[in-house]
Amino acid sequence: MKLDIRTDFTKFPRAVSVLTAGGAGAVTPYDRAVLAHDERHLRRRVIETAGGDRVLVDLPEPIILGDRDRLVLEDGRHVEIVAAEEPLYDIRAESAVHLAELAWHIGNRHLAAAIEAQRILILRDHVIKAMLEGLGATVSDVSKPFMPVRGAYSGHGHDHGHAHAKTHAHSHVEAHSHAQSDTHSHSHSHSHDHDSHSHD
Repeated sequence: MKLDIRTDFTKFPRAVSVLTAGGAGAVTPYDRAVLAHDERHLRRRVIETAGGDRVLVDLPEPIILGDRDRLVLEDGRHVEIVAAEEPLYDIRAESAVHLAELAWHIGNRHLAAAIEAQRILILRDHVIKAMLEGLGATVSDVSKPFMPVRGAYSGHGHDHGHAHAKTHAHSHVEAHSHAQSDTHSHSHSHSHDHDSHSHD
């Protein structure tokens, strides 16, 4: 959400802490916010609820919110976070080893990916689809919430005074080897700074 620089943020309710999904007990959220995977990685930003309210998220450090997590406002009210459906590819392999190989190629291109036992999910990109099909993958279109794997070096903890036992998936497959054995060579002229995109 883009706001005028002159916006008076003090008029918005302020979310100051987070509860994991299921950690709110019997408290019913007063509203919900439907957010895509990249919008759920935040620290200080205004979000809009389904009911049209604007809430200033003002957390002590960056955090990756999962589906059904709660933002806790200063007045004690809760906003439930709902993972938005996104256009994805459902990638299937011929075997477990083949799936691991596909994950390597995806990670080598620094793509966010959700890795499951039988499939990999990534955001749609027709160039990547062609590459994967060329590697023998079966690729189909799906629309569902995207929960990509959180990178090992993302450095975003989840301890905000609450039990955050649940691991929230975000960032990238960390198979970042650029070995010459990758026969589908490509240019890496772009810089890939894991912390380059601001979420404030």
